[in-house]
Amino acid sequence: MKNVLLIGLGRFGRHCGVKLTELGHQVLAVDWNEDRVDAALSYLSNAVIGDSTRQDFLESLGIEDFDLCIVAIGDDFQSALETTSTLKELGAKKVISRASRDVQAKFLLRNGADEVVYPERMMAEWTATRHSSEYILDYITLGNDMVLFEVEVPEKWVGHSLSELDVRRKHALNVVALKTDDDLMIGLNPDVPLVKGERMIIIGKNGDVQKCFEKKL
Repeated sequence: MKNVLLIGLGRFGRHCGVKLTELGHQVLAVDWNEDRVDAALSYLSNAVIGDSTRQDFLESLGIEDFDLCIVAIGDDFQSALETTSTLKELGAKKVISRASRDVQAKFLLRNGADEVVYPERMMAEWTATRHSSEYILDYITLGNDMVLFEVEVPEKWVGHSLSELDVRRKHALNVVALKTDDDLMIGLNPDVPLVKGERMIIIGKNGDVQKCFEKKL
C-alpha cells in the first residue's frame, strides 16, 4: 500500500483518486475548491481544502511521508508548475504531473516532475488504436515500438492452430496467451485449434499488429 498525495480534483484527479482507493492505497486529496473537496469525501477517506502553491500549506501536510505525489491540476498551468516545483523542494519522493502540451511537459520536468502524463493525448491515442480494427480490443505500449495487444480471433483463423497459421513467421507476432470470459491460458499448445470468441494476447511491433489486423481477414 502506498501513501499518495493527490492535488487537483477535476475529472482526471477524481478518476485517479477513485482508482487508487480501489487498489487499496491511502489517498489524501487536495483542492482549493470547497465543493470539489466535499464531493470527494464521498469516495475518498481524506480530502482537504488548500492552496497547493503555498509552501507553508504543503509543509503542513508532511510531504516526505508520501510515497507518491500526483499533480492533477488541469485548468491552471502556473499553479501546476509552482506546485510541482515546491513539492520537490520539500523532499517529495516522486512527483507525477499532468500536462496537456509538450511545452508544459518540458517546464514540468525541468521544475521537479519525475514523470509527466497527458490524459487527453493518451485517451485519444488509445481510442484511435482501439478502433483502427474491429479485432483490436485493448493494448498496452511496452516501449521501443513494442505493444501488447488483446485481439479477437479473426473468423478465418477459427478452427486453425497457431502452428498451422504460423503467426510468428508470417506476421512477426508472438501469441503469448489466449483469453476467454472465464480464463486466461498462458501455457499454450500450438497444435490446438483456435475457438470462436477467444481473444489472443499478442506481443509485437505496433506496425506489424496494425498491418495484420487492419481489415477483416
